[in-house]
This record gives sequence, structure tokens and C-alpha cells, in this order.
Amino acid sequence: MIRIQQLKCPPGHSGRELWERAAKTLSLRPGQLSAVHIVKQSIDARKKPEIWFSYVVDVAVQGVEESRVLAGCRRKNVALARDVQYRFPVSHRKEEADRPVIVGMGPAGLFCAYFLARAGFRPLILERGEAVEQRTERVEAFWKGGNCDPDSNVQFGEGGAGTFSDGKLNTLVKDKDGRNTEVLRIFVRHGAPERILYESHPHIGTDVLSKTVKNMREQILAWGGEVRFCTKVTDLILEEGRIVGVVCGDGTGIRTGQVVLAVGHSARDTFEMLERRGVPMEAKAFAVGLRVEHPQELINLAQYGQEDPSCLPPASYKLTAQTREGRGVYSFCMCPGGYVVNASSEPGRLSVNGMSYHARDGRNANSAIIVSVTPADYGAAGPLSGITFQRRLEEEAFRLGQGRIPVQRYGEYAGRSGGERKNRYEKKDFLPATKGAYCFADLRGLLPESVRQAFLEGMEAFDRVIPGFADDDVYLLGVESRTSSPVRIHRDGTFQSRIGGLYPCGEGAGYAGGITSAAMDGMKIAEAIARREENL
Repeated sequence: MIRIQQLKCPPGHSGRELWERAAKTLSLRPGQLSAVHIVKQSIDARKKPEIWFSYVVDVAVQGVEESRVLAGCRRKNVALARDVQYRFPVSHRKEEADRPVIVGMGPAGLFCAYFLARAGFRPLILERGEAVEQRTERVEAFWKGGNCDPDSNVQFGEGGAGTFSDGKLNTLVKDKDGRNTEVLRIFVRHGAPERILYESHPHIGTDVLSKTVKNMREQILAWGGEVRFCTKVTDLILEEGRIVGVVCGDGTGIRTGQVVLAVGHSARDTFEMLERRGVPMEAKAFAVGLRVEHPQELINLAQYGQEDPSCLPPASYKLTAQTREGRGVYSFCMCPGGYVVNASSEPGRLSVNGMSYHARDGRNANSAIIVSVTPADYGAAGPLSGITFQRRLEEEAFRLGQGRIPVQRYGEYAGRSGGERKNRYEKKDFLPATKGAYCFADLRGLLPESVRQAFLEGMEAFDRVIPGFADDDVYLLGVESRTSSPVRIHRDGTFQSRIGGLYPCGEGAGYAGGITSAAMDGMKIAEAIARREENL
């Protein structure tokens, strides 16, 4: 096939128009094309309010050789298409192969299990939380004022923390082996919309993701895998420096020589157990900050040049800055038309996250504006010092909000007197959009002062990019403390810990950041287990 880059069409265009523009680019008649396949779609808003969809398409021609078309075209944006097809290294397990145990059913554990099950390894998944149907009911009850269940909540349960998020599926991980594309194809195969295969910033939303996760679970079971919900791993069984099994919360022991640790970035009690067991790990840098809410129309206006653009999705943004003292400040997990959710997983501690549904039709846009922190900021030593740092922030956030999400307007947080900066985008019904109760509080002492100053500096820099970003009435909600794992569990070139047979995996182990990269890491672990068994 022939690949065309930067093929532009206006919003609202028809499939026929895309076909005709592709033919014109190749100096062919539309009838000489047999197929036009969209590889990538992005939005070009550099000359707003003039907006274009920019495409990468693969074109099949008929009645003429591709080499002749390319020779006659002579355009820099036209070349032969070269796709990488993902291949799992083993087609089927040996009968004597050990049954792998996967601890955790977030994206990393889910995809690891999916590929192992497909190859006949009959993996056993142990998930401390509930199946997504029951988990969703429990989370909704918590947001309505119920108690926080420490084992089944926004962080824990089938699908992991990503289930109650925006469901973003983009990643910066290089995809030379085709894993990224394969992750998207599997999501589509199990219920996600096909357009995630070509959108430049694909997302499916919490409502679609939860159904997709359930469908994947059912396929794993059909292939001979097993899932045990409400089953927390509380200890490892070790012999002569190798894993030989795990112990569950009810005292049950499960024998296995292969354990995948895909526990997620909030499994603090599991990290404590691993430290006691001598599993090598270290504290790592991550980032903390506050959620920021704006009217969605303000972001649309800044990005598209119009408040309510037809035929375009709600606008998003990605912002970065470097402070005078060298800290990075950046937007994280931006949710157009989304909600700020109470994402707590421990009683007496409160953290927030962003979430949206597939339609992204909420009235507000939100993102975390976060500041990089390192072990030097944690005020303690040891591999779990970042967890201690997180907990201090979350305890203070819980205290400030008395269990509710604490909120403050940016002008007050910045110490400006009322009306000092007139709002450039006034909206009378602009209120926080949250899942879980909120209350107004003074957030100025929540973050360490050096982090707070970096946050303010970043906000003012972002205001120069998006006018109104740092206006007085913008809402801040805290605290965003679970951006990534504060721990990295060491692993070698075979993806194993120093404890043989133990495979640290995904975001919780410090090797991913988001749904897609975690899923890809789960695939890598499945490949490593399959290769090891093939060589025994």
C-alpha cells in the first residue's frame, strides 16, 4: 500500500471527500483506488479559527503498479507503507510448564494474563478488589458518602486505577515491535470504538473501558485462565532465593514458580511486605500538585478559536514549564468535559484524580498541574520514603476537607486581593464538577512551600499560553498525589527480580505510566515467561 502523510480535510468532511483528496494527491482518479485506510487522524489548529483534520492514510491502488504511482507522484509526503506486525514469541505452552500467578488486574496484569491465556498457560489472576460491576457500585456509593473500602475503590479492583479515569490510550513509548497497536486492536476487539486505532490522542472513557475490561476477562476465562477477586496477596513463599508461591489474606497458600507483581502504584501495604521480604527496590521521583478546573468553553476558545466548535471534540491541552529553581511543572491526565473524583484508598487520607465518560460532555475541563519531586523532598530515607511523603499530603487534604474534596479559587491561593485580576472568561454557573462531595478550604499550606511556589510559577506561565488559565475564579482541588509509583522494584534483563521467578510489572513497579504503557509492559512480561518456559 502507499502511505500519504498530512492529507487535510475540513471538519465534517465525508468519507468520499477523503477518498477524492487521496486520489488527487497521487494524481489518480478516485476509481483507481481500491481502499483508503486511516492510519492516524489529528487536528491542525495552528491557524485557528481555521481548523483542519490532518490524516495519515494507506491507499491501495488498482489497475496500476504502486512503483509507477510513486514515480509519477514525486511528493515528499508519499511513500510505501511499512507496518510492524506484533508477534507473540510462543504459539502454545508446553504441558509441563508452571502455571503463572498474576497479582493485580490493572492494565499490566490484564494484558499479561490475556497473552499467557491465549498461549495456553492458564494464568491465575489474584485481584484484591472486586469485579468491575461490583466495584463500580461500591465506588459510586463511596462518592455518595459511603465508607472507603481499602481493597475495592478507585485504585483497586478489576481494571486498576485507569478504570475510573479518562481512559487515555496514547503513550510516548516507542513501538518498534508493534505492542502499542496490538493493545489498541485488542481493546477494539472487546468493545472499544474502532477510531481509537487512528486518533492521535485516543481515549475511551470510564464507561466504555469498564465494559471492555469485563469482555477481556471473559475471554481469559474462555481460554482456561482463572480470576479470583477479593483475594489479596499478603506474603511471598521463598526457597533458596526463588519464589515458590504466595500467601493470600485468608491464609491460603498457592504454589508457583512464576509470580507477576502487577499491583499498581497505590499498593502501599504490598510494598511494605516486599520490603520486609528483601525484594530490592528504591524510592523514585514522581510529581504532586492540584487539580485545576476551567469552563470547557475557555479551553475550546483558546485551542480552536471558538467556544462551541461543531464537528470537533472538546479541546484539550498539554502544558510544560521549567521554574527558575529547576523544577518541572506540567499538566497531567487532562480531562476535557470531565470530573475531579475522590480517588482515596486509605481511611483518613484523601487524593484526587480526573475522570471523564466517553462523550466528554461535562461542563468543565480539568487537569492535574503537578510539580516534580525527588527523594530529596521526602523528608525521610529508604525505598518507601515517597509513600510516607504521599501520606502526609493526603492526611492534610483529608483534614482540610473533613473527608470531602477541598477546593479553593486560584486568586485566593495565589494571595491576590479580590478583583486584582479580572476574569477574562466569566461564567455565572461555573462550579466544581466532582464525583464525591467537596467543600471550600485554604489549600495554601497543603503542598511544601517550594512545591507551592513552583506550582504558582507554572500556572502563570501557562496563563501566557492559554489566556484565563490563571484567573482568580479558576478552581484548585487537592491533592493530586498518585501521578505515578513512588517506588521502583528492581528487575534484570530477563524482567525478573533478584528473587528468581518474581516479575515486577507495570506502573506500580515503576516501569509504566498510563493504561497503554502498563499494558505493553504486561505484554513484555508475558513474552519473558513464555520464552523462559520454551527454553526449559
